[in-house]
Amino acid sequence: MPTSQDMTTDLAPGVLDALQHQVAVFARRAEQTRLGGVGRVHNSMDRAAYLLLNRLDQEGPMGVKALAAGMGIDSSTVTRQVAPLVDTGLVKRTSHPEDGRAVVLQLSPRGKARLEEVRASRRELMALCTEGWSENERDVFCTLLTRFNTALSDIHFTQPQQVPPAS
Repeated sequence: MPTSQDMTTDLAPGVLDALQHQVAVFARRAEQTRLGGVGRVHNSMDRAAYLLLNRLDQEGPMGVKALAAGMGIDSSTVTRQVAPLVDTGLVKRTSHPEDGRAVVLQLSPRGKARLEEVRASRRELMALCTEGWSENERDVFCTLLTRFNTALSDIHFTQPQQVPPAS
């Protein structure tokens, strides 16, 4: 099996350098705008909240452990990130339908409305950013970005975490 060093020697370093730079610029721009939309600062939502609300909307009510596993983060992180969403009424804690002792997290009607507001604003931003692109170019970009994100996720979960050597 080739090592990652073997794989990079077959590729042009210039393209890899340009790619890593553009990914870094994208990450900065995404955080700067919070991908919140155009001219609608009030529609911005931090990444963690958006991803949690989106998952609850797509998959329905679930416990903290299931939510954490589906997002690839630990339960304590989900608990910490969900707390303000519960406090603001975007998420509600309810009893598990089959085991009343267990708690599940559920998107509240207010959370659903807020999520849709943010999605609409983000769609507007994506339309503006890709203005002049053909539908095919948007599809190809989305396909490649999805593939890239999947590869990053796979690497994150299959590679042992490296600890930098002590100085």
